[in-house]
Amino acid sequence: MAKRGPYEKGEAKRTEILQAALEIFATEGYRGTSLRKVAARCSLSLPGLMHYFSSKEDLLTQVLRMRDETAQARQDERSSPESYREIIREGVNTPGLVELFVSMAAAAGDPEHPAHAHFAQRYPVLRERVAGFVQARMDEGRMTTEIPAERLAVLLLAVADGIQLQWLIDRTTDMEQPIDDVMRLLALDAEA
Repeated sequence: MAKRGPYEKGEAKRTEILQAALEIFATEGYRGTSLRKVAARCSLSLPGLMHYFSSKEDLLTQVLRMRDETAQARQDERSSPESYREIIREGVNTPGLVELFVSMAAAAGDPEHPAHAHFAQRYPVLRERVAGFVQARMDEGRMTTEIPAERLAVLLLAVADGIQLQWLIDRTTDMEQPIDDVMRLLALDAEA
């Protein structure tokens, strides 16, 4: 049954806020964006905006969740080394989201932080997906290694997250090359 009335309108407004925040943070950055700007884009006051979220950190966590869901939907369409590269490439075009991701990932180390649950759920899911991708390449004979797929997944995610941090410090850092290098070392991009 479809949702109706105030609940449906509230969910639509919440989605509008998240989409606006995602766009603004992507272009203007985590530190350079005020919630007032997000509220204004959605024709709300700041208290009106915060009616939909328990805190600024909750809003930021939900923005990251939306970013992850969007990336996941695209990856579901294609499961290839190129789809992983595309996600890294997007970071160059959305530096504010990279900054938001790195900042919130660091803050999520605190179990009381609103982003903690998101990251605690995010990494096991990503590790499983990447391990499945790696294991499929092993099963196809595209790569051989004594390192189990689950451990290689941890390595690939560490490279992806680590290069984003380095890129924030030095924007001349090529975020895609380390991913290419690791895939080449593992022969993940070789065609069978």
